[in-house]
Amino acid sequence: MQQKIGRKIYDTEKATNIGSKIVGEFGQPDGFEEKLYVTEDGKFFLYGAGGGNSPYSDPSIQLLTTGQANKWKKIFSLK
Repeated sequence: MQQKIGRKIYDTEKATNIGSKIVGEFGQPDGFEEKLYVTEDGKFFLYGAGGGNSPYSDPSIQLLTTGQANKWKKIFSLK
């Protein structure tokens, strides 16, 4: 997925996936998946997609600070 934020295009195909989490089961309306990515220049973003009742009923990309990314990684036991 690509999404333009400001003047930059964030692309899940070009960034490195460094972790993911799944909430619920496939097909559940409130289930979703989040994937954490880092770009070549060290920017972090979170890609989310899910069912119609989830926070990601429309797939989207959200920028994260380094601190937010580190907190996300810590919560899900990623290095």
